[in-house]
Amino acid sequence: MAGAKPTIAVLAVQGAFAEHERRLRTLGCEVIELRQAADLRRPFQGLVLPGGESTVQAKLLRDLDMFDQLRQRIAEGLPTLGTCAGLILLAESVQGAGDLAGLDEETARARVAVEGFGTLPVTVRRNAYGRQLGSFHAMGTLTGSASAAAPAADEGSSLPTDPPPANATTADPVPLTFIRAPRIEAVGAGAAPLVTYEGHPVAVRSGNQIGAAFHPELDDDDRFFRLFLDLVKAAAAT
Repeated sequence: MAGAKPTIAVLAVQGAFAEHERRLRTLGCEVIELRQAADLRRPFQGLVLPGGESTVQAKLLRDLDMFDQLRQRIAEGLPTLGTCAGLILLAESVQGAGDLAGLDEETARARVAVEGFGTLPVTVRRNAYGRQLGSFHAMGTLTGSASAAAPAADEGSSLPTDPPPANATTADPVPLTFIRAPRIEAVGAGAAPLVTYEGHPVAVRSGNQIGAAFHPELDDDDRFFRLFLDLVKAAAAT
């Protein structure tokens, strides 16, 4: 992929996909939307699972016959970024049912029952940072690069990465926007924090997967997206 623009697929069945698309194009990527199974036949080198409603997204993925195909590709190493609801879709274990206020009993049961891909070794709790009106902005710490964040599936391997921008280092604070955000309760083997807030991980990486509780597409700082694109470039080079 040397010299070529990477093509990133953004899940566009529900949620905040347009914001991710704008940011990726700004960073020089080609972007395609995944809206139906036929879209999976188009070539792409990375995948973004945006924020939104994880239960709705999981159901639509199954209804549209995309769930199993995407899960297999993620498990096989497709570089994937999941934010907020996307983190919930990736997580191996999900606690809580989210915000059930105002839902009828049948809808509440369905929300609890729907399961995601289960490919990222973390445990998350839905809406642990608060409901919609409790959303907030904070500053966190970027703890490392994509190459150093966590071992790949075959331990001991490393991924090449571009140098960080001259005016931004991993020691600088990183802006965090939380909207009905899940909380990362536990980080399993093979995963490690990429971003922390008050000493607690709010983004992790395992192999070619990155999951974040916050919305990097809503802030101007590009470093988090560049970490993901480092994974995309490295995977394309192998």
